[in-house]
Amino acid sequence: MAVKTPRTPLPRGRIVRVAAAAVVGALAGLVIFELTRIGGRGLYVTAGAVAGMAGVVVIQIYNRSARLTEVKLSLPQVSELTFVVNNESRDVAWKLFVETTTRVSTQPLDDDEGLTREALSSLYGLFATVRDTLKASRPSVPAPGGRTVEQLAITMLNQELRPFLSKWHPRLREYEQAHPDAPESAWPDNVACRAELRQVQRRIQDYAMGFGELAGVSDPEAMAGAGR
Repeated sequence: MAVKTPRTPLPRGRIVRVAAAAVVGALAGLVIFELTRIGGRGLYVTAGAVAGMAGVVVIQIYNRSARLTEVKLSLPQVSELTFVVNNESRDVAWKLFVETTTRVSTQPLDDDEGLTREALSSLYGLFATVRDTLKASRPSVPAPGGRTVEQLAITMLNQELRPFLSKWHPRLREYEQAHPDAPESAWPDNVACRAELRQVQRRIQDYAMGFGELAGVSDPEAMAGAGR
């Protein structure tokens, strides 16, 4: 996978933060102005509370948009795409990078090694974990013309994992139920399944490297090199 990572800070992120702070400040000022008619201790207590809430809102807006950067990825199956990531989406990308690079399902499996059942079960686990990670995360807001980490992950699920599992899991399960005592190597479709598995593994590795780049890993291939 060819990767281009011109991590250029986007000025629009700073503009959004400044604009948000201005709006919140203006509203707080308006409220304080209205409260000046109250006078006394209640004025100071209320004004302090409003200022504190305004500060929290500004900090939250800043944290969500902080370090907004643009990353270009080139994946063979989806061509070159532009992604915009912030701190939150980088955290999601890091979790997905770890999951996709450390599972048995993404490690090479020669015809005379390991078990196909183990690899398929691991792929099922990867599917469920990625889905749960996305469900537990707040969705990113894509910039104009940009993609998000979540979109890349869902593409991996729907275009790679789901079709493969839907095809091969029922076939292997049917064989196992019909031949409970037979070795897996006797399964007539074993060679064909493993051949397609290797293709899927290579494509998942491309996605994994993409997640690594989006997470800010300086050299994702080196970090995941033990299994490649």
